[in-house]
Amino acid sequence: MRKGAKAAVIGSVFAVMVGGAGYGAYNVVTSISGDGGGRADGPAPVETGPPSGTEIKETSRAFFAAWEKGDAADAAARTNYASNAEQLLTGYRDDAHLTHVRITPGTPSGATVPFSVKAEVSYDGKSKPFSYDSELTVVRGETTGKALVAWKPSVLHPELKDGDTLVTGESSSPAIEAVDRNNVVLTKAKYPSLGPILDALREKYGDTAGGSPGIELAIRHGGEENGDTTLVTLAKGRAGKVRTTLSASAQAAAEKAVTGYAESSVVAVKPSTGEVLAVANHRQDGFNAAFLGKLAPGSTMKIISAATLIDNGITTANGPAPCTDTGVWQSQTFHNLTGMKPQENATLSDSFARSCNTAFVNYADEVKVDSLTNEAQQRFGLGQDNWKTGIASFDGSVPASGGPDTAANMIGQGQVQMSPLNMASVTATAMTGVFRQPVIVPRSLDDRELATAKGLSSSTVAQLRSMMNRTAVSGTAAGVMSTLGGSIGAKTGSAEVDGQAVSNSWFTGYRNDIAAAAMTQEGGHGGDAAGPIVAAVLRTGG
Repeated sequence: MRKGAKAAVIGSVFAVMVGGAGYGAYNVVTSISGDGGGRADGPAPVETGPPSGTEIKETSRAFFAAWEKGDAADAAARTNYASNAEQLLTGYRDDAHLTHVRITPGTPSGATVPFSVKAEVSYDGKSKPFSYDSELTVVRGETTGKALVAWKPSVLHPELKDGDTLVTGESSSPAIEAVDRNNVVLTKAKYPSLGPILDALREKYGDTAGGSPGIELAIRHGGEENGDTTLVTLAKGRAGKVRTTLSASAQAAAEKAVTGYAESSVVAVKPSTGEVLAVANHRQDGFNAAFLGKLAPGSTMKIISAATLIDNGITTANGPAPCTDTGVWQSQTFHNLTGMKPQENATLSDSFARSCNTAFVNYADEVKVDSLTNEAQQRFGLGQDNWKTGIASFDGSVPASGGPDTAANMIGQGQVQMSPLNMASVTATAMTGVFRQPVIVPRSLDDRELATAKGLSSSTVAQLRSMMNRTAVSGTAAGVMSTLGGSIGAKTGSAEVDGQAVSNSWFTGYRNDIAAAAMTQEGGHGGDAAGPIVAAVLRTGG
């Protein structure tokens, strides 16, 4: 909405952010201890234990009835966080201009009650129907013992998250018609995972794209990386055109590929220009992890580590890099994948293609604490917080951390954090020797200053390409790259995460003038999940 429009801030009491997803923590049932008797003139005993079926039915119906009447205070009083609930319920009525609310409960599943909402949004003489499905859960109040609705923003609408606002009025920016590099229109309907990205492009470029604002009911998201999400359009504005660097064919392949793996993301770039050809996410939280994810990249990091060893004169692709059974650095023991046999006479190319961890760990005492950091920043353009892709993005992080992390960072664990965008860029730089900061809209659109780095020597590029090609043809990436022709290369990775039984799957690769990287949380080895996603995108050829 335009500045000055009233907005109800959607709050939740407890929130923990993990990889972009907010998880609200609410009521925990507790027992009240006592002597079992109780005096006749004492306070009534507090109910304990899970709410009964009758309580669940009565509590939800009373909450629905107050909500339908627009009585925010009464409805909020039937939740376990009344102040937060009342703020949003009031905004639902006064700021979002939603009236004639009718709620139909479904069949409860335990303490959870699904329901459907039909309402009318009215503003400036214009009205439209609005309907959706949501659910609530009934819990036992900790102090009162009463059955209460467990409050979280999604009770009111399933897309609402902590920090969002819900308003009806003139749109904060005019609508846009986003098009790809060949003038193909890109829509949320055809490319679902582009939804948050198109919203962000509208928020940033809508005012300068030549359009005019409309009247709409929308969710304004709290994070800078997101624009408004339109729920109902009461009056259309005029859309302005925003040209992106995306390729509709590559985007379609990326969208299809990620749907096969939960919590997965992929980015493809054009190494000769740095243009982003595709970006797709398949996540329950809608977070753009492809651009904003911050996770250990596992052995895909060995591209930068190998470049560090070469550029610092420590070894070469055909030089020594023994693959020992274990590697020890500052009292921490590192292992290889189960079943990997030691290879004492291995070259760097041998160990790279097999993804031998100990070959890199064993060189930790020959690199300086900041060697990997300098390589990442100065040659690959990472970790300086200066990328301007056109929307919010994470630029990678390779800190100069000492102790065991000096070795752990070499194999993409420790303190290193990357996104698929970062790793696609790393592969593009390794291919060409030139760091070209990724962009999703042309620089000419707003004359923004792009990040720069000095890149790699022709000798280092030749060695990296040779090792990545070997990995794709006969190494750990061969299984998924074998069907691709042309000039190819790849690197697999799996990153162990505390608290996860299964590692995150990482994979990055190139084919001709397209480089792509993918990550699947708890996807296993690199070739298990992320690999097939990357191969599917590379197959399109951009």
